[in-house]
Amino acid sequence: MTDRSTHTRGVALVTGASGGIGADLARVLARHGHDLMLVARSGDRLTALADEIAAGGAARPLVLALDLAAADAADRIEAALAAAGARVEILVNNAGFGLMGETGELGEADQLAMVDLNVRVPTQLCVRFMPQIKAARGKILNVASVVSYFPGGPGMAVYYASKAYVLSFSRALAQELLEDGVTVTALCPGVTPTGFQARAGMNGAFEAVPATSPARVAEEGYRAMIGGRREVAPGLLNAAGAWLMPLLPVGLTLKLVARAQRRRR
Repeated sequence: MTDRSTHTRGVALVTGASGGIGADLARVLARHGHDLMLVARSGDRLTALADEIAAGGAARPLVLALDLAAADAADRIEAALAAAGARVEILVNNAGFGLMGETGELGEADQLAMVDLNVRVPTQLCVRFMPQIKAARGKILNVASVVSYFPGGPGMAVYYASKAYVLSFSRALAQELLEDGVTVTALCPGVTPTGFQARAGMNGAFEAVPATSPARVAEEGYRAMIGGRREVAPGLLNAAGAWLMPLLPVGLTLKLVARAQRRRR
């Protein structure tokens, strides 16, 4: 996706690309001919993924080991792109994490870090690289969650709220950018076996729930993005939940979620 007239390397910028859904999104993008810039904290894992992609015959991705929560993270990404003669055509905001537990029991710093990574970072990257994406008539893929459709998540309150923000933001952004030829897609996976569960403290809590593989989530997310869809919840159960949740009484849903979360802990 290089602009031959300016010799600028057009890339798909993927955050949280060192594992799980992010790594599989990078693989899918590379397989479909997109040049990449991979960003995450784990430099070793990013390098291994870049080597794997290059070994498959695709252009070797740019790699930037970076804590996205750092105050200067967007500046450093922008500088690395400029140094490589690259610009963002596709932005994939995948980085994020969740924590299971009552709001009053979880640490203040951990919960604010969740808001920072899940809300501030994707917002900042969308704003920062909007001019480049508009110029390319490109695409944005924001990874939300099927819980974005819930009225709230007692037992994971901040995580549910942060993902509801991602879905709401993506929907509004899609409308704002419609006349610019830019599409915005919210990817809303359900239970997906990745490192997310261990980080959240779930410890096998969702073993009985039908899961969707990261590879399938990535494939469906990519197809939805390319097709210009505003949102997608991969898997039949997740798609049904996304449709049904807004129709249920809020009080009932909150009670059911609270009860389920207590059992899982």
